[in-house]
Amino acid sequence: MRITAQMAETVSETNASSLLANETTSNATATANVTGRAAATPEGLATAYCSLVVLAIIPIVIGSIRSIAYQKAAKKKAQEDGEDVEKMTTKDVAMFPVIASGALLSLYLFFTIFSKEYVNLLLSIYFFALGTVAVASLIEPIVKPFVPAFLQPKTMYQLQLTETKVDEEKKESDAAEKATGLLFYFKCTRVDLACLFVSALFGIWYVWKKHWIANNVFGFSFAIKGIEMLSLNSVTNGFILLGGLFLYDVFWVFGTDVMVTVAKSFDAPIKLIFPMDILEHGIYAKNFSMLGLGDIVIPGIFIALLLRFEDSRRPGSRLYFRATCVAYFFGLVTTVLVMHFFNAAQPALLYLVPACLGVPSLVALVKGEMASLLKYEDHPSEEKEKDKEKTT
Repeated sequence: MRITAQMAETVSETNASSLLANETTSNATATANVTGRAAATPEGLATAYCSLVVLAIIPIVIGSIRSIAYQKAAKKKAQEDGEDVEKMTTKDVAMFPVIASGALLSLYLFFTIFSKEYVNLLLSIYFFALGTVAVASLIEPIVKPFVPAFLQPKTMYQLQLTETKVDEEKKESDAAEKATGLLFYFKCTRVDLACLFVSALFGIWYVWKKHWIANNVFGFSFAIKGIEMLSLNSVTNGFILLGGLFLYDVFWVFGTDVMVTVAKSFDAPIKLIFPMDILEHGIYAKNFSMLGLGDIVIPGIFIALLLRFEDSRRPGSRLYFRATCVAYFFGLVTTVLVMHFFNAAQPALLYLVPACLGVPSLVALVKGEMASLLKYEDHPSEEKEKDKEKTT
């Protein structure tokens, strides 16, 4: 349940951020009235909305492609260690909207009881550390091929935190302390350290200035790593998860003011933002349109699962993946248009979930692969693996 709880907290935070975007930037008039800033021009609005749609597609594509290698490596490592791959079970995904609701309510209580300045300060520290590691892990594979061979580090640095137990009978001897468990382990090279240093600079820039470019660097990293690493394991789980979050998003947006309150108070790089006045003020623009990472990562992990399904059957095939990416694009465009013309906050998953579930289902029905699609698992149990080997 650990991965489920982490995802629940993330989706609660990121969906709250998405609502903030919908509420403060639904159109030029709303922006002027709610934020007190100058209304965006039609050109500025169009630029911001189009940019956000494109920015949302990019991490889904990158994260989905990276997820193929990541899940294969995770499966190989688990087999070597004799352990199970960390994945979401059907029970996990069924409980996920409930856990996410609890996380959202917890944030609401925190912002109601405590000063939002102090809460956001703690969140800034947390996301600074998390974002630094996420950015470093993304840029390391890009930087490493350009490092000359003679500069490639041959020394590894290790940091580990272990739990020890003191034997009272032998506390005067060298064998008094005995390691009982490994709490933390980190291994890196000099290239890794250099990447951590560079990513830490982005983190300092974000904490100091809260600049939208620094925010987007962190947001991109979180989205890509989330889509790459999180495994729904089965397409059936994907249907259950997206269906549950569809109801979750609709209820908390239309049914209560909880998400609105959290959205107005929450300040963290769990959103992608783009200025609506960039044509007038360039990178120093201050009037933003935003999209929460929950509306990217949640559909993204399902799209990544479809890509792995295709790769397992026909390596190189991209029909389901491309069709669902197009469906996501039109779902997001629909969200923006409805938000703009009705001047009201919209739960993005209300439009994204039917698009992302309906299109691949239609493709599977046309191709006669619905049964295969619903039976697919990233990491099947040993019994299912044996049954699969027998049938092949």
